[in-house]
Amino acid sequence: MELLALSEGSYSVDSTKKFIPFNPEIDNRKDRPGSLFIHVNPFLIKTQNDLIILDAGLGYKDTRDELILHQNIRNAGYEPEDVTLVLMSHLHYDHSGGLVVERNGKLEVSFPQARHVIQKQEFEFGLSGKSSSYHKEIFEALQQQATIDFVDGNGEYKPGIRYELSAGHSKFHQVFWMEFDGKKVFFGGDELPEPEQLLRKFVAKYDYDGQRSADLRIEYGKKAAADGDICLFYHARTFPIGTVNYNGEQFTIMPY
Repeated sequence: MELLALSEGSYSVDSTKKFIPFNPEIDNRKDRPGSLFIHVNPFLIKTQNDLIILDAGLGYKDTRDELILHQNIRNAGYEPEDVTLVLMSHLHYDHSGGLVVERNGKLEVSFPQARHVIQKQEFEFGLSGKSSSYHKEIFEALQQQATIDFVDGNGEYKPGIRYELSAGHSKFHQVFWMEFDGKKVFFGGDELPEPEQLLRKFVAKYDYDGQRSADLRIEYGKKAAADGDICLFYHARTFPIGTVNYNGEQFTIMPY
């Protein structure tokens, strides 16, 4: 198994829900009052049978008009067309923007050979246009062009990949447990997005159900420690891939 974080960089996001690139070396947080500062890390897993993307980032382009995500995949030695599975925790724009790419004024599917694993009700809500956190045009393009395997609730997608409807950060958010080549991997999407969130207890206003998300973070952390999971932290600023220890009172997280 090969496991890589495909960093899209750091961003600030304010009440307009626009993601603005933020370079901590030259940009000043004080110039962006009321903003959250996040890092964006889609992930790539290469197994014997699949090339897997876990959440697809913002879909921003580089100076050559190429998706940063696509270039990161090429830097890892693969092509976007090699991707066989896209596992989506949820469909907020900072996780789903890279599912499509704009070419000649039209949106095309970023991973045309892949099967996209999405909670059915999450997709339906995104397609409804009821929230600005979701970009409806992405899902319309997927509906027309992509292969989507809708899942509902909890289950096993295929041997080695299990999903669970967690419903904390968004109403139909899901998390994934995977096992390849004897190694266990946990992807918590935005319910365990940073390793630091295991070190402090809080209820976030940006979650659909803040208390549930707070409780799930602890539950997932304890399970990861007990099972020896490799954890993927989508919004990590320091290290996006790590392992968790728990001594009965507090967590420690180590880079993998």
